[in-house]
Amino acid sequence: MHYYRYSSAEVSCWYKYLLFSYNIVFWGVLSDLSKMTRLHGFDPVVLILFVGGVMFILGFAGCVGALRENICLLKFFCGTIVLIFVLEMAVAVLAFLFQDWVRDRVETFFKNNIKSYRDDIDLQNLIDSLQKMNQCCGAQEPNDWNLNIYFNCSSTSKSRERCGVPFSCCIQDPAQKVVNTQCGYDVRNMSISYWDERIFIRGCIPALEAWLPRNIYIVAGIFVAISLLQIFGIFLARTLISDIEAVKAGYHF
Repeated sequence: MHYYRYSSAEVSCWYKYLLFSYNIVFWGVLSDLSKMTRLHGFDPVVLILFVGGVMFILGFAGCVGALRENICLLKFFCGTIVLIFVLEMAVAVLAFLFQDWVRDRVETFFKNNIKSYRDDIDLQNLIDSLQKMNQCCGAQEPNDWNLNIYFNCSSTSKSRERCGVPFSCCIQDPAQKVVNTQCGYDVRNMSISYWDERIFIRGCIPALEAWLPRNIYIVAGIFVAISLLQIFGIFLARTLISDIEAVKAGYHF
């Protein structure tokens, strides 16, 4: 690896160490991906390794490029951030244009995870959190839990949870301090008219569709904040590259 030292350095230490600090933050933003879930049998570990590898390479290129004043690494870092930014814009536009397709994919994703609910404790905790937070049950309705072999209403099922729903679907009594994890047992054997007294009857997809319009400014604010963070990183990298090139040109002159 080649880098340059100059007797009268003109490279801004402010930009150099600010870019280094930026990479420390950038490196850790998506570090905790342990709750990624599977889709169509896709192993989440592969996705975790891929994203982790990309974050490591970008963090390494940005940190070392800034400290060593290495133009190649800085250009790689800057170009990759630009590429990620463009891809994010493209995904956002496509998601807006093809809302029905995105909705179908999200529903398929959720239903596939319902099937695997008891297979992975992280997946189980994630679905329970989503259902409790959004006060919903299943993808479109509580009967979606028929997709899971433990909750299926089949007469051949020997599971105690047969024809029930997870406890996260239950309407909990605020005065009850201990969570009743058996509150969803046999609930779908009851008449549908009694469901709304025991469980959330709205699916999580409709709940999400209702949540987005009410919180559109929050979602837009998060998106803008992430975009500004990326633009700031691009600005720092380009500024530092320009300083290094200017110093290099003056040195050779």
